[in-house]
Amino acid sequence: MTRTTRRTFATGLAAAGLVPGLARAQQDYPAGLTVKFIVGYPPGGGQDVVGRIVADRMGALWKVPTIVENVAGASANLGMDRVAKGHTDGSQILIVPPNISTNQFMFARMPFNPETDIIPLSLVASLPNLLCVRKDLPVNSVPELIAYCKANPGKLNCASPGIGTTVHLSAELFKRMAGVEWATVHYRGSAPALNDLVGQKTDLMFDNITSIINQARAGGVKPIGITTLGRFPLAPEFVPVADTLPGFDTISFSGVGVRTGTPKAICDRIEADTRTICKDPLLRERLTGLVAETVGSTAAEFAAFIASERAKWGKLIADAKIRVGE
Repeated sequence: MTRTTRRTFATGLAAAGLVPGLARAQQDYPAGLTVKFIVGYPPGGGQDVVGRIVADRMGALWKVPTIVENVAGASANLGMDRVAKGHTDGSQILIVPPNISTNQFMFARMPFNPETDIIPLSLVASLPNLLCVRKDLPVNSVPELIAYCKANPGKLNCASPGIGTTVHLSAELFKRMAGVEWATVHYRGSAPALNDLVGQKTDLMFDNITSIINQARAGGVKPIGITTLGRFPLAPEFVPVADTLPGFDTISFSGVGVRTGTPKAICDRIEADTRTICKDPLLRERLTGLVAETVGSTAAEFAAFIASERAKWGKLIADAKIRVGE
């Protein structure tokens, strides 16, 4: 069932005046419309939080009311489908999730075509995953984890917050690049999976850094690798998995997009203004609080990034026979 919640942000001249760098004169966008930002996940998660930050900043810039609408279900397919079959007048903007680059390979049937029905306009934020093990597991690094797995094939249990998430796929990619095996235990979300890792009921877990960093820094779990190619500026203490497995690079991300058929002038305005708000100190501060990097890409850069993600994950999903909804 689709769960819908709404939050209207106060906007207008007074709000715009409170936003550093956004107070210059702007025409209403588009005149007379309330703009809905569609999030394919329930309230409270990372995609929802980013969506609310973007809606808040866009509303202040455009001087129009903005609403975040949570259309959760089917690994974000319901939210993406809402936009893919929605309005083309700029009144619906998708908070683009990583699922836009993976779902087509995991679902036997898709209600829309993610490659042709949605136009990606700007990558707003990206954040890595963090590989952690239970605190009493006798490994302290990625090389030690690989050696332990090879000495004890199939012995370890890896917690996953759900089939097909970037966290689950990160673990599958690690297994294939390292040549190791473990049992995967899927949970309904990150919180119960992390609880069992902290409680030492499971052995290891990849998780979005936002969700797990407090436990990692407090000693509830043992962090051994981050999924960026180099040191992550917002958490430089964590060693990249790529130091051991060259090329290992996985992230979660959020962007903005619209339905195909939206006039180019509207697309160009959304792209340009998204890049503008990504320079807003308040937005950057809020994303830093999520341990997420602010990006603010062009539409062409975002489209190329999604294409590269599809190329990477499509092969892995096929090889691992990962299926959802069957």
